[in-house]
Amino acid sequence: MTTGVLLLHGSSGKPDLDRAAILEAAGYDVVAPQWFDGPISEIPLESFPLDELAARNDRLVVMGMSYGSVAAMLLATFDERVDAVVAIAPGAHVWAWIGDGRQTSMFTRRGEPLPFVPFDLGWEPTDDPPSYLELYRQSLDRFADQAVAAQIPIDRFKGDLLLLAGGDDRLWPSVEFAEQLARRRGSLPTRVLSSETAGHRLVFPGEEVKTSGQRMARGGSEAADRAFGGQAWPVVDQVLAETR
Repeated sequence: MTTGVLLLHGSSGKPDLDRAAILEAAGYDVVAPQWFDGPISEIPLESFPLDELAARNDRLVVMGMSYGSVAAMLLATFDERVDAVVAIAPGAHVWAWIGDGRQTSMFTRRGEPLPFVPFDLGWEPTDDPPSYLELYRQSLDRFADQAVAAQIPIDRFKGDLLLLAGGDDRLWPSVEFAEQLARRRGSLPTRVLSSETAGHRLVFPGEEVKTSGQRMARGGSEAADRAFGGQAWPVVDQVLAETR
């Protein structure tokens, strides 16, 4: 039995090629697409290449980082072929994209935009480089009704869910989001791993530290992010191997 892994990058917009190589060395069939090139606005869930992996593998896993984790969980929610999800620095909602003076949903399904949480446009950063942690929290508070509708319906996904979150994440509150997702799952197979000192980007053994993307505070440190990656990797491999 073979396992295909759809590996989804975050807001840097760059495929995680080091991570793909590690997964391939462990025996997995990996596709790591650049799933957006420009605005992350109204991306069709149907555009992700799950069909390609399904055609040549028995089981499917989606692994996503940050905004890629949101896409990964949405795909699992709406596509019964997905057997497991690994969500790194996970989000718990569909968010807005701001462009041309308006806010749009990041994702669509069957041509319809998914409900999303708007950003509070009155928020301003108070540090440099900017941390966006409070922007996400403030937007959730201000748009509480929209936030309920925009929750990822992760309880619909019956497969294995592994959530990896850094407690010093300065981009968004990934530990809080992971705990929310776990509560929504109830008794469904879910595991949360967290590190108090890691930030937004963990580093698996053999990976280089990723430096691309928008200038912002992400928290953690290279040592803490590597330590968390080393702790998490055997669990990730176990989740993937169980579906191989």
